[in-house]
Amino acid sequence: HVQLVESGGGSVQAGGSLRLSCAGSGYISSAYCMAWFRQAPGKELEGVAVIVSDDRTTYAESVSGRFTISRDNDKNTLFLEMNSLKPEDTAMYYCAADLGYCGMDMFYSYRGQGTQVTVS
Repeated sequence: HVQLVESGGGSVQAGGSLRLSCAGSGYISSAYCMAWFRQAPGKELEGVAVIVSDDRTTYAESVSGRFTISRDNDKNTLFLEMNSLKPEDTAMYYCAADLGYCGMDMFYSYRGQGTQVTVS
């Protein structure tokens, strides 16, 4: 059984940076697609970034150039480096993993509980 646990969220001023981590337990190999999603109060869940098995990445237009998704397969850990943060980046951030689906919608088999990011 795969479990994902996010960390690294917090409160930051606009223009600041945060680095989110997602630790995976159970069997998550480099073959898995992994992603970050976010949901702001009153808004729908939004795909933020995806990384696939060969480390190709995809970003939502709203974060492209500011956020970087990466992974450490040896440590079963996914990262999201967030720079130049804006108040509109305020949301609960979730990581997700799937062996077959690699898109920007929440069709992933596994999802964490989330970590809150607040930008003021």
